[in-house]
Amino acid sequence: MHVPERVIRPHAPTTRWLAAAELPTRFGHFTTHVFRTTEPGDGACFKEHVALVFGDIRGHVELPIRIHSECITSEVFGSLKCDCKEQLDAALREVARRGAGAVLYLRQEGRGIGLANKIRAYELQAQGADTVDANRLLGLPDDAREYHAAAHMLAHFDVKSVVLMTNNPAKVEALRSLSVDVAGRLPVVVEPTAFSAGYLETKRARMAHELPARFREDSRVPTQGEAE
Repeated sequence: MHVPERVIRPHAPTTRWLAAAELPTRFGHFTTHVFRTTEPGDGACFKEHVALVFGDIRGHVELPIRIHSECITSEVFGSLKCDCKEQLDAALREVARRGAGAVLYLRQEGRGIGLANKIRAYELQAQGADTVDANRLLGLPDDAREYHAAAHMLAHFDVKSVVLMTNNPAKVEALRSLSVDVAGRLPVVVEPTAFSAGYLETKRARMAHELPARFREDSRVPTQGEAE
């Protein structure tokens, strides 16, 4: 399927649609759209983001979507320190179940601080800092992500309003500040492991994520079969 290239400019930076192709997954058949976001005045500084689209979403009202930030450690290497991979899988599964929706995959590793800083933060966490304090010890913001690219991608598909799959109310407000009509929110809660329980508790207690206050008590290491 070919979609004519066009530039979407509701806000700076600029986002451009580049390519699309069908992508069979274990959750169903999606269409993968690639977008490139370029910083204003610097054509050499860009990121390529992905929209995984299920069904016909053009002009859709109350479209179920997830805006998911890249996490190479869990999604590629199987890290148990966070719930990112499980949230991504849950979102793809839910979008397919509903028959129409999208997962917007943004290249914002480590809540936007980048992979090297994320690993530096992991080392500080190993010494006792939580995820918030580790960022601050590095002189970095608690959350450096921004969502202009997501707003541009939704505008490309002429999506009228969305139901956002997230536990993070700040993400809802960030989208609304970019003139995205967020009609509702769907929680995405997965079972913690012994390695992710403290991280999830910090997100609940210090970052206002809407998560159940039970992670430390119910944490466990997955069995070998579950981990595989």
